[in-house]
Amino acid sequence: MRTKVFLLVIIILILDQVFKIYIKTHYLLGEEVNILGPWFRLNFIENEGMAFGMKLQGTAGKYVLSIFRIIAAVAIAWYTLKIIKQKKHPIYIFSIALIFAGAAGNIFDSMFYGLIFDQSPIWGSGGIPSEIFSSDTYAGFLQGKVVDMLYFPIFQGTYPSWFPFNAGHNFIFFRPVFNLADSYISIGVIMILVFQKRIFKYHKQQETELKLETEKESNQSTSTEGV
Repeated sequence: MRTKVFLLVIIILILDQVFKIYIKTHYLLGEEVNILGPWFRLNFIENEGMAFGMKLQGTAGKYVLSIFRIIAAVAIAWYTLKIIKQKKHPIYIFSIALIFAGAAGNIFDSMFYGLIFDQSPIWGSGGIPSEIFSSDTYAGFLQGKVVDMLYFPIFQGTYPSWFPFNAGHNFIFFRPVFNLADSYISIGVIMILVFQKRIFKYHKQQETELKLETEKESNQSTSTEGV
């Protein structure tokens, strides 16, 4: 199981990085291309902080966020190895591995992209896409920006007049632009939610069997001592 999980994480991390590097070196910041009609587009943006454009201000804030991400990823990696050793349900193991891979993918951007890329010009500025291993890099270690590109504006409309907020304003579903690493995290969480009954029933059965085995060993030990 450990080998399968390791291979899964390596393969999907490589996919995440190859896609990000392709976008970074072939698109300008803000450039958008329709893939499957207007509802699935590639829209190159860079995320300086947390999800949905939130961020901690300044260089110090970026360091704090990046270090927090690294600590969280290490904790998830440790937990993944623990549940593999405990032989938890395979769906649960692979779900946690997906969450780890997603976290690690975005951490890689923060750690190294500022050191290996130059700044991407804005679409319409007349510039050319960023170069990898450029001599004119844009940020230091842990200061890189996360590359996002997947955009699914499936439905657009207007908030009705009676709506408690943004009445009369336009809305788009799904508005956030994300990347493959983000999708790994979402898929991992969704898998746990969808299969939670099967997963935790399996874990409960494991605990019961372990308890019975422990009691059996204890009884055998007591019987031996009595003889």
